[in-house]
Amino acid sequence: MARFEPSRRTVMAGAGALTVAAALDLPAGIAPAHAQGASVNQNPGFYRYKVGDITVTAVNDGFAKRPLEGFVRNAELADVKKAMEQAYLPSDALSITFTTLALQIGDKITLIDTGNGDSGAPTSGAWMKNFQAAGLDPKNVSSVVFSHFHGDHINGFRLKDGTAVFPNAEVMVPAAEWAFWMDDAKMNAAPEAMKGAFAGVRRVFGPVAKDVKQYEAGKEIVPGVTAIAAPGHTPGHTVFAVSSGSGKLLVLSDTTNHPALFVRNPDWSAVFDMDGPQAAATRRKLLDMAATEKMQVCFYHAPFPATGHIAKAGNGFELVPVQWSSAI
Repeated sequence: MARFEPSRRTVMAGAGALTVAAALDLPAGIAPAHAQGASVNQNPGFYRYKVGDITVTAVNDGFAKRPLEGFVRNAELADVKKAMEQAYLPSDALSITFTTLALQIGDKITLIDTGNGDSGAPTSGAWMKNFQAAGLDPKNVSSVVFSHFHGDHINGFRLKDGTAVFPNAEVMVPAAEWAFWMDDAKMNAAPEAMKGAFAGVRRVFGPVAKDVKQYEAGKEIVPGVTAIAAPGHTPGHTVFAVSSGSGKLLVLSDTTNHPALFVRNPDWSAVFDMDGPQAAATRRKLLDMAATEKMQVCFYHAPFPATGHIAKAGNGFELVPVQWSSAI
């Protein structure tokens, strides 16, 4: 029988695995998946918390990476890179995350926005897996409330093949947003780069257009959820005050993109803001309100679970994340 003579590489690899196993208190010979070279996935991206009697489930839809150059319209790239470095983030690109909300209000489930569906970046599209991992079923969604009509918020409602993802849900949209994106004259006059966005809105909502319920700002649209006009990012961009008992949550939608940039620097304007000065004025007003009233807030594009509080800091603000809890 041939004698096995271990190579130096084999000995060193084995020693490394034993060292890792010992450090993690694993049995000898068993190393964690990353030490074995296996593919490693994260746990499902959902997180629950309470607002009074309302159970909020944050559902993550992955992320998309965007180069920093040109991302902030009214700031020098060097200043944007400095802000990223101060937040211990890469200085070449920004990973933009997507987090929707599912609200359990009594026996009803209301969604606020729906993620990318199968139309986003390859690193997005995790929404349905995470929604189902949270024990939720799209057939049981009673209402889908949209904050505005950018694709990363609406495409999860209808897949590329036309499949309606929430067949039993009432569809609720901001009246001002509907008036803008469904206007043929505005679509025809739009620059070429925007025509795809108009077409996307019609693809998603066209089959149910006659049943769509348009809501006005300042009104309670489902029990405990009041719409607040927040224009600038888009003409009808809307945020929401969720209230139950003594609990209050301000759903900021796209009032800011990543907080490391736009909470700390509320006067900066992201490339996605259709009216930069108006978006900045809206941002500062809402962040100041959240800080003054000590409201819990949540964001569509903040690091998961995308919720915390706002504190005033110099001429801007800071996001103070909530402490993660295994209890709700």
